[in-house]
Amino acid sequence: MINRDGQNTSLWQNTSLPFMPKNSVSHDTVFDVAVAGGGITGILTALMLQKSGKNCIVLEAATLCFGTTGGTTAHLNTLLDVSYEEIAKAFGKENAKLVHRAASEAIDLTEQHVKEYEIDCGFRRTDAFLFAQDEDQADELQKILDNGVEAGLQASFYDGLPVDIPFTRVMKASRQACFHPTQYVSALATEFEKLKGVIVQNCRVISAEDVSPLEIQTTNGKFRAQQLVYATHIPPGINLLHLRCVPYRSYAMAFKLADNHYPDGLIYDMYDPYHYYRSQQINEANYFIAGGYDHKTGHEENTESPFLELKAHVLKYFKGAEPVYRWSSQYFEPSDGLPYIGRLPGKPDNIFVACGYGGNGITYSHVAASMLRDLLTGVESPYETLFDPNRIKPVAGFKSFIEHNLDVVKQFVSGRISSEQIRELAELAPEEGRIVEYQDQKLAIYKDLHNRLHAIDPVCTHLKCFVSWNATEKTWDCPCHGARYDFEGKVITGPASKDLEKIDIS
Repeated sequence: MINRDGQNTSLWQNTSLPFMPKNSVSHDTVFDVAVAGGGITGILTALMLQKSGKNCIVLEAATLCFGTTGGTTAHLNTLLDVSYEEIAKAFGKENAKLVHRAASEAIDLTEQHVKEYEIDCGFRRTDAFLFAQDEDQADELQKILDNGVEAGLQASFYDGLPVDIPFTRVMKASRQACFHPTQYVSALATEFEKLKGVIVQNCRVISAEDVSPLEIQTTNGKFRAQQLVYATHIPPGINLLHLRCVPYRSYAMAFKLADNHYPDGLIYDMYDPYHYYRSQQINEANYFIAGGYDHKTGHEENTESPFLELKAHVLKYFKGAEPVYRWSSQYFEPSDGLPYIGRLPGKPDNIFVACGYGGNGITYSHVAASMLRDLLTGVESPYETLFDPNRIKPVAGFKSFIEHNLDVVKQFVSGRISSEQIRELAELAPEEGRIVEYQDQKLAIYKDLHNRLHAIDPVCTHLKCFVSWNATEKTWDCPCHGARYDFEGKVITGPASKDLEKIDIS
């Protein structure tokens, strides 16, 4: 089983073997490109650059697929979370067509890799179904279909659903896909190493000094490269993109179905947040995967509740379904609906980034890898301007940007827990965490299974917000920009690069 950034075990991590890098590295080597991040974006980008003649190294803070890649639900789709109607309003109809083209090419690229490298990852082409359950949703679905078709989406209304859930209208989009993400990434990493690429695990990138070549400071010493790509979901340090990307957590469960009828297709309702479903066969066993109940990171007091709601929702329509896996994962919603892929704002021209994928990370990871390959090898990309991280401002109509950053300010100003909320340390149950006040000092306290207390400074090392306890994953999560720490304060998810300070309470 591979490791992940939380206590809950995903279907993918429990059906994959840990990747063991084979190629050795010398700190004296000057690489053409260093890629920070060993998820699907990092490994795919490194492989494509290596194939293009670059000498690349991947620097992963933990182990491959430790973050969101190991916690996705692995939908490969051109039916995106942000509708083509919204994209056309914000960026124009021609750019909506360009987004569809990029997403279509991303799925084609995945299929190409599966065939070229003979990857056993359960890849299959399938249809996607978006369904309305009342008249207002049906009217909205008409707009989604009309604008989607205009952008190039192969879609039409359909008279049924692969699942027995009530609906008023259904739209079907063809040529979507799904697969086993960690098996896919492991195979790509193997191909990368065959081309003499280097992977270093347990090596967090802390900073990059602007010299030539770049001097990249890590927890495993200094590395040098001519160019650097942050494929870390959100770049570390302090950057404009942290104010343009809102961190969310999403919840997923895998079930065994009582009637053994596992529906084909990618299926979505139209609520906000929406529910989504699909099936996957792994080692001749079938699983039904459902997800939803997203919320901003650090903003849900009871993180067990989304799992309970998701389970109840599935059992309502799939009688006797047995949950066998459950997990949550993090993603970052971009302020204007499109990801940021290209040169990192405020940094030298040889530092690049790919982030802000929203709920379409698997698709946009392939868009990013192709784009970055072109940008770093001097090939003109048709998507460079569209996804440019330096685009000037969020587009009006995407209110999440304003709402989130007002909330961030509120966290800075009034994030301290009031005295009325403070309870005695002795009331902590085993495996419970809480912000408490002890001798006029704010502490983040966790009690382990042996009733030992672990105390840390609750101020996030990124931009000084107060962290919140995530009871289901046993982590301290920052509600401002999404940094996450384990119960001892160790960074497990950026943008923070420093651990929370441990406090001696003995």
